[in-house]
Amino acid sequence: MRPMSDEPARWTQATVYPDMWADPDDDPREGPVPDGELATLQDYLTNYRLTLRMKCEGLEAEQLARRSVPPSTMSLLGLVRHLAEVERDWRNWITDGDPLPKLYGVRDGDFAGAVAEQAVVDAAYADLEREQAATDAALAEHPDLGERVGKDGISVRELLVHRIEEYARHCGHADLLRECVDGRVGQ
Repeated sequence: MRPMSDEPARWTQATVYPDMWADPDDDPREGPVPDGELATLQDYLTNYRLTLRMKCEGLEAEQLARRSVPPSTMSLLGLVRHLAEVERDWRNWITDGDPLPKLYGVRDGDFAGAVAEQAVVDAAYADLEREQAATDAALAEHPDLGERVGKDGISVRELLVHRIEEYARHCGHADLLRECVDGRVGQ
């Protein structure tokens, strides 16, 4: 593990605005403005999901699994695994049935099990994609944002906003984690 005093050089591949992650013309999050509340919420969620992937792209398993500051177990790979876990948990909020089991077993298994092995990285991305798709499909059955779902009667709107908040918060963590790995910064 690198000492805290070794600061990586800051860099970006953007050329138009050097403090940005990507030039606006190359940013996959840029597109037409959505129409309506549901489309807007889904667009924000999609863009935060893309941001997380962008913050992780181009890194080796060791870099993705690199921990932040002790005693924290946070890493980019841990964030990917954590978001897969919470996507599954959000599905539990939608249903009246028995909760789905945790993906990674014990509490904090998402971060603790984020080890520098390519198989773990590949499984984490597969888990995230599967859980996102399953939660999206479950919510697609409830297009009325005011509808109350699940045992606790949470509104679909609240659930979508909470998902956006969760991704936004963790994209902020990803910004700092990525900068510690290789100095890359930006939007």
